[in-house]
Amino acid sequence: MSALSSPVATVVALLTVVLVVGLVAWALSLMQAANDRQEFSLMLAGCMVCSAAVGLTTVMVLTFASPNRLLAAGAGFGFPGGEEVISLDAVSLPWATSLDCLVDPARCTALPSS
Repeated sequence: MSALSSPVATVVALLTVVLVVGLVAWALSLMQAANDRQEFSLMLAGCMVCSAAVGLTTVMVLTFASPNRLLAAGAGFGFPGGEEVISLDAVSLPWATSLDCLVDPARCTALPSS
């Protein structure tokens, strides 16, 4: 179950969105000042503030759209055997196959043409 009730989670999510928009606006103003004054340090500060906004957004998305939260909201009901909502079993990773192709290119399988 979620630690936050739905109305509280909505308020926290909206406040986080407002904070991210504020951080991006501040970063853009820093970058504009850097361009006007020809100062690299202000441009670097703007990039750092922008990366902080991206990190905060990533954490927010992972927190508010996690599989456990979706299951608590009832999005996972109806799946047989208590199967997870998000499954990565069908993902084919490039390193899951043999690496003989790196040694001898003749052993590589042909890529499908489109």
